Amino acid sequence: MPWYAVHVKSRHEDKSNTLLVKKSIETYLPKVEVWSKRKDRKKRINIPLFPGYLFINMHTVTNETKVDVLQTHGVVRILGKPNSHVPVPVPDAQIEAIRRIVDSKVEIQAYMYPRVGEKARIADGPFKGIEGVVVRTDLKKNLFVVSIDLLQRSVAIKLEGFQIEKP
Repeated sequence: MPWYAVHVKSRHEDKSNTLLVKKSIETYLPKVEVWSKRKDRKKRINIPLFPGYLFINMHTVTNETKVDVLQTHGVVRILGKPNSHVPVPVPDAQIEAIRRIVDSKVEIQAYMYPRVGEKARIADGPFKGIEGVVVRTDLKKNLFVVSIDLLQRSVAIKLEGFQIEKP
């Protein structure tokens, strides 16, 4: 039985998952345990591994089953081919790999690097705390070039991935 990725509204993963289960659709919402970032306390919470996405298992993909899924509160679309309404199945090996990662209880950290043109804050090194704009990236080498305005002059600094974050 093929699995399909479903894009849902931001922070609607649990609600959409519950409503799909009520419709007798098999779902999988992988969650990981992380420390919450609260000002007054730290607490372990479960968050979706892929924010904005969950997986459904459909025996046959018909217009009726697609409409049933798409009419569920919070569901935006079923991922598929570009410029087409044909859903593309997620290989079972990838779903199994996700299950193993989640079941291993290993602490997972997802990094959301800023893209070219986005603001970035330097998190480590002599320029720690300074904000700038990402000019160039090389994700294979884990390098970022950030432009920083100092005294109305732009200075480009090469940084590694651990030294940069989104503000």
